[in-house]
This record gives sequence, C-alpha cells and structure tokens, in this order.
Amino acid sequence: MKPFRRLGEAKAPDGTVLALFEHDGDYAIRVNGVELMSTRRHHSEDALAHVACAPLAETAGATVLVGGLGLGFTLRAALGALATDARVVVVEIVAEVIAWNMTAEWPLAREALIDPRVEVVRDDVAKVLAARPASFDAILLDVDNGAQALTDSGNAALYQARGIRAAMAALRPGGVLAYWSADDDRAFTRALRREGLVVTAEHVPAHATARRGHTLLVARLPKPKAVAR
Repeated sequence: MKPFRRLGEAKAPDGTVLALFEHDGDYAIRVNGVELMSTRRHHSEDALAHVACAPLAETAGATVLVGGLGLGFTLRAALGALATDARVVVVEIVAEVIAWNMTAEWPLAREALIDPRVEVVRDDVAKVLAARPASFDAILLDVDNGAQALTDSGNAALYQARGIRAAMAALRPGGVLAYWSADDDRAFTRALRREGLVVTAEHVPAHATARRGHTLLVARLPKPKAVAR
C-alpha cells in the first residue's frame, strides 16, 4: 500500500491546523486531521461554479468572486463557464493554501491561478466584500463546511446577518449568492430569507458514484414588482 505523504502544514487565523497530503496521485487538505477536500471528490465544487456562472456566460465583463481557494476546483469550473473577458477574484486567507496550489510539481490549480482573468487576493473574504460594494455579478462562498459545521470559527460572521448583508451589498443588480454546504441547513436558509433573498437548494453528489451529497444554496434578490399604470 502506498503511504500518505504530508506535503505541507499551515494554520488558519483562529489556530486551526490545515495539512496537505498526497496518496497515490490524489491530494487532500485535512483540517485538524479530518479530510476537508480532495482531488478525488469535487463534483459539488464544480456544480457550485456552474450554477452561479453558467447564466453569466454571455454577460460581457462579468465579475465573479470565489471565496475560498481550496484545491482550485470551483475556480477552474468558474473560468470554464465564463467568457474570455470575465474577471474572477479568488480570495483565500491562508497564504500556504495559495502557495500549495501554485507549486508547479503538484497538479493542483496553478494554471487557473495564472489565468489573466484571475485576481488572487490573500485576505479575509468578509473584508473584501465590505471593501467592494456593487462589484460582483456572482459571489461563490465555499470557505467552510457551512454555517452549522464550521471548521474555522473565523468564518462564522459570513453566515450571520451582517455577513449576509455585506455579501448582498457587494452584488451588482441581478447578482447571485451561492453557498456550498456539507449538509442541508434550514436555519441558514431561513437567515437568508429573512434578509429578503429568494433561496433555492440544490443537492449534488460529492462525486459521480456518491450516495451522500452536498447542498448548494442559491440566493437572489427578488425581482421588482411591475408598477401598474
């Protein structure tokens, strides 16, 4: 049996330990010893990008924010769905995660990160959203397992009312918020709706043969009612 190789380690701002492993050609990031993401299972990350970015394929100059780099699957899928004049801002707070993906000898997300359409920002997603009002046609947030299954306590604010409002304020008219969640989260869905968003949930498998799936929450501002003449 081929061994697991520990390729790198990093700490999130709250002290959470992340580690990159390789095993038989597959790569995974573990958080405090538990696998968080893997190159073997990324169907739901691809689907997150598709649901938010496919409708923008014909939108000139579309601008998208990807919160959380991970192993780069959401970023790659977004680039594949968008036009050549689109712009994708990918925000990752852990410098080592960016460095791992940029390492040429590991088949991760280097090609996507050096795409001329991509701006890489090493910062807290919440700070970037607050600093860029009305800037994005879509915001894709995959920074943690979801509002109820956080691995990094520093992400909690994104799922609270003030974080939802900050994301809404960073959208352009007609924009969409898309959240990745490990499981259904009725409480967070209600929180989104309390802010006036129209929310749909999509259940997608982690990989082609998986029985257990992940949840994508897609939130939009309601369309304005037509004014009677």
